[in-house]
Amino acid sequence: MTVTSPRTYPASASSRSVPEPRFAVVGIPGNRRVRGFQAALRQAGLPAARVVPWAEVLRGTARFRAGETVRLDSPGEDPEVDRLLRDVSEPTRVEGTGRWYARFLSAAHEVAAGVAEAGGTLLDDPAELAVLFDKRRCHGVLAAAGVPVPESPTSGGATPVRDWSEARRLLRDARLSRAFVKLAHGSSASGVLAVQLAGPGRIRADTSVERGADGRLFNSLRVRRYATEREVAALVDTLAPDGLHLERWLPKASQHGRAADLRVVVVAGRATHAVVRTSPSPMTNLHLGGRRGDLAEAATAVRAAGGDWSEALALCERAAACFPGTLCVAVDLLPVARWKRFAVCEVNAFGDLLPGLLGLPDGPAEGRDTYAAQLDAVRASAGHPVRASAGRPVRASAGRPVRASALRHAAPVPVSGGAYAPAR
Repeated sequence: MTVTSPRTYPASASSRSVPEPRFAVVGIPGNRRVRGFQAALRQAGLPAARVVPWAEVLRGTARFRAGETVRLDSPGEDPEVDRLLRDVSEPTRVEGTGRWYARFLSAAHEVAAGVAEAGGTLLDDPAELAVLFDKRRCHGVLAAAGVPVPESPTSGGATPVRDWSEARRLLRDARLSRAFVKLAHGSSASGVLAVQLAGPGRIRADTSVERGADGRLFNSLRVRRYATEREVAALVDTLAPDGLHLERWLPKASQHGRAADLRVVVVAGRATHAVVRTSPSPMTNLHLGGRRGDLAEAATAVRAAGGDWSEALALCERAAACFPGTLCVAVDLLPVARWKRFAVCEVNAFGDLLPGLLGLPDGPAEGRDTYAAQLDAVRASAGHPVRASAGRPVRASAGRPVRASALRHAAPVPVSGGAYAPAR
């Protein structure tokens, strides 16, 4: 794919009098995510963001300054912060995501209160984060909005799953012989099992979870297979106290013989970046053996199958429109029916870490990385000139307050949706 050189849109008279946003990032100091956003600021000729460590937020010592525009970034990849959130001393442990969820949300609300008291602007809505970090609730919100999603007996979170016997019963009642069992508050495929059922006593589960001799669960970099009900039950029974989500395992399209899906980043309501992920296993995460596929080849496959690539991107924008108070989300998109149709698997709050990935050709962030795209959206909303591609420019609305919901464009035309279930 060719990328045209970005150009600068001239400042209007009104924008020259509007001060630049002053940024603060709640994150892990020195982390690659924080470095990515700082690089975007540096390339724009702006001062570095003030970094507010998650550890300070969790200890109640964080403070915010008047007028700051505050970005929440992932609290991951820091053993001390992980211990404060989950009470575990080993970062590879799987358990504790329920505790992580409760403490993370409490901290996000404290940040929101501190930013509001200082007269600043928060780019992430804690109420929406509560949905984005609960796969059951997120699935329910998407389904209610008509977004195609895999069929799920736990959608919305009203149906608890306390152990394997309950999970098996729910799968049987929903006639799901192939399903994903996921931690409700998990990420990066932690605690995910791809389960296949074929009658009494016949079961197979692929997962990166490793069970220690003492029964504790650990994340591994290798996908392994469990082939007895006793083994699967032991895993699910240990995961269940943190909350579980069940959903149909849709047969993904493939690229060069590998299962494929897409991650699409949506900034201020527009799809800006997309990457194909392929894997020999059901999980396409890069740390589990997945690798980036060919996006142009995927778009060609969609057209060859009679599908519409622009509709796939519009579907991601529709999913993101369910979260108008969050500046940036990443949508995991499942291609099915040999690339002809799509379903949304998940929507992620911190899915913008895609090193080296530039914006979609002819899109609003062509030639820009995910962090620069977010910076452009905030600055354009404040009426500042931004670098935009020769495709579709980012349009400014001078003088308006910078709020994530105000940054969004109009929602795309709705697509038919609801729970997506192929013929059984």
